[in-house]
Amino acid sequence: MILVIDVGNTNITFGVFNKKKLVTTFRMMSNVSRTSDEYGIMITSLLTSNDVATADIDGVIIASVVPNLMHALTGAVSRYLETKPMVVGPGTKTGIKIVTENPREIGADRIVDAVGAFEKYGGPVLVIDFGTATTYDLVTDKGEFAAGITAPGIRISAKALWNDTAKLPEVEIKKPKSILAQETISSMQAGLVYGQIGQTEYIIKCVKEESGFDELKVVSTGGLGRLISDETDMIDVYDPSLTLEGLRLIYERNAKK
Repeated sequence: MILVIDVGNTNITFGVFNKKKLVTTFRMMSNVSRTSDEYGIMITSLLTSNDVATADIDGVIIASVVPNLMHALTGAVSRYLETKPMVVGPGTKTGIKIVTENPREIGADRIVDAVGAFEKYGGPVLVIDFGTATTYDLVTDKGEFAAGITAPGIRISAKALWNDTAKLPEVEIKKPKSILAQETISSMQAGLVYGQIGQTEYIIKCVKEESGFDELKVVSTGGLGRLISDETDMIDVYDPSLTLEGLRLIYERNAKK
């Protein structure tokens, strides 16, 4: 079995694969400072509670956009799982060629999503990850990472509303019954959700026009991906485990190497 770890700005997502089958997933917050021992104890406890023996973990791969916690996390894996983790970065064999102006600036999470989407759905494909930021990444039919768009995520926009205004409350992010809101909470929900839907559809439209890929496949993932994907016919597939699948593919390619 292999353990794949996706370190995002809000959560750390873990997945355990038995060959190509995703056996279980679990999460912990990433915006909390922890020691390597704390990470180690939490990871081993979560594996055990999900019926996975630590001795069965043969390899670990990590993709991270939070450099500050990597020392403690990799130390925890080395000590408690007795294996040196593979970290996605420069020199990692991914199968995706990055043809942007500054390839080293592309986040590991975006590369992993691109690998998963191209392998599962082919190209050209537009990968939308509704995470802390909402990212749109274009992969050509040749497997080239050609362009990326970055926008504030829904939660970032929501926090800006209730943190930077005196009278607006914190609200649940969900689609209201109608866009014609008549009170504050549904008014905020309408702006957040319908605003994200509108942004998503317009960006997809522009990417198709400027790239010339009329048959572009659009795949979404991320925590709030289903909420938006269910409300537009411009997204073809919602794949919640896309990032974890991409990590598994990268691990397999580099393990063979």
